[in-house]
Amino acid sequence: MPVYTVHAPVASGVDLAATDRFVFVRDGFRFWAAVASVIWLLWHRLWIALLGWIVLMVAIQFGMSALGASRGTILAGDLLLAVLMGLEAASLQRWTLSRRKWRQLDVVVADDAEAAERRFFDRWTARQRGLAALDRSEERRAGKQSLRAWSSPLSTS
Repeated sequence: MPVYTVHAPVASGVDLAATDRFVFVRDGFRFWAAVASVIWLLWHRLWIALLGWIVLMVAIQFGMSALGASRGTILAGDLLLAVLMGLEAASLQRWTLSRRKWRQLDVVVADDAEAAERRFFDRWTARQRGLAALDRSEERRAGKQSLRAWSSPLSTS
């Protein structure tokens, strides 16, 4: 079953108004990242990763050519790097989100993205309601303590 990480922008705060900006990143192999790495990186706006990928590919091409490697060997190296990109694509997404000051809120295991969203928001809203109830109980407790502080001088006189 796929694992998803949930990310939220820090600047907007984590509340109901920001839920439309939450990002769910599925962990695992990304076929299109392996087949069309440059297009996939552009599509997902992973600019620094794209720059690194281009530099790495050019360096591998020139380095292997300078060493006199055959075309078959260079192709095998390119295929290995493509598989590596497919395996690490989700990690590159998470790294880019953290570099953009997004924070990871949760990890969700679900069959698909829709089920992951449902499972996350069920837990998240329950947690938010629990925090709100805790805040209300603390306010009541603080109110009772202040009433006792006001009433104690009156009862002693």
